[in-house]
Amino acid sequence: MENTPRSALIFGISGQDGAYLAELLLQKGYQVTGTSRVSQRQSFPGLHRLGISGRIKIESVAPNDFRSVFQCIQKVGPDEIYNLSGQSSPALSFQQPVETFESIMTGTLNILESIRWLQRKIRFYNAGSSEVFGTTPAEGADETTAFQPRSPYGVAKAAAIWQVKNYRENYDLHAWTGILFNHESPLRPVQFVTRKIVRRAVQIRRGKKSKLELGNLEIQRDWGYAPEYVEAMWRMLQTEEPQDYVIASGRAESLRSFVDETFRQLGMDYERHVVLDPGLIRKTDILFSRGRPQKAHERLHWKARTPLEGIIKKMIEEEEREKTD
Repeated sequence: MENTPRSALIFGISGQDGAYLAELLLQKGYQVTGTSRVSQRQSFPGLHRLGISGRIKIESVAPNDFRSVFQCIQKVGPDEIYNLSGQSSPALSFQQPVETFESIMTGTLNILESIRWLQRKIRFYNAGSSEVFGTTPAEGADETTAFQPRSPYGVAKAAAIWQVKNYRENYDLHAWTGILFNHESPLRPVQFVTRKIVRRAVQIRRGKKSKLELGNLEIQRDWGYAPEYVEAMWRMLQTEEPQDYVIASGRAESLRSFVDETFRQLGMDYERHVVLDPGLIRKTDILFSRGRPQKAHERLHWKARTPLEGIIKKMIEEEEREKTD
């Protein structure tokens, strides 16, 4: 039994974090299973780009269906469960608030209930989000900062965090939540503004496009590199006391800085190409977001290592390898 590899089940393996987490766990010798609503029709581009798709077992699961979730966990019998599933775009959550809340809150609840009923010593990671804080204090938000979400997505994530905390305290579940601030990578989907910026800038340099439409360039975010952030997820589950952790770089930089750096690395002046689109500005935009990850530094021995310019460089290199129209 001592030689039996640990097993992990990842809900939401098709996303950016799911792919990088799967890669990390495989490197550590885990048997990894991922879930998809319809596994036969899911292409899993992130797993393919990392070259690990053939090493992952996929189970078809509907996170909103308790029986589906329960049967999957019972079948796989994982040592660790990572819940990264659910609608992941704050902007889209304004258009799909019901789907957003149900996919995040109900999906999380179904996993918690399944673990409770199975009565197995499963370690559970829940993906929180800095969106729960809304606009943070100037010094940044930590695990004691009050939640003030400004989007349906943030509200759903806040509810899920409280649900995990309740199950942890009432049923002694080994359940952690990572409250992750923005983290980017070449696997970031195109609907997110950072990937949109990099893709359009590459298109402009190729002469395929001429303009980039953006909203408020003065908003500030705490950006990190996704492969480093999934390492923090794993580190949480290796500790003995289940808690919540803020995972962040501790630095806040403006969207203007992100745009400027992207165009600079491509040898262009962003001011010649960026156009303000008032339709992209919301009344509830988070103006400033910064994390204080001291607890993660001290207890997980984790720190963000890649600066923003390094993240942008990696994203540009990957984008240039693609034949983007």
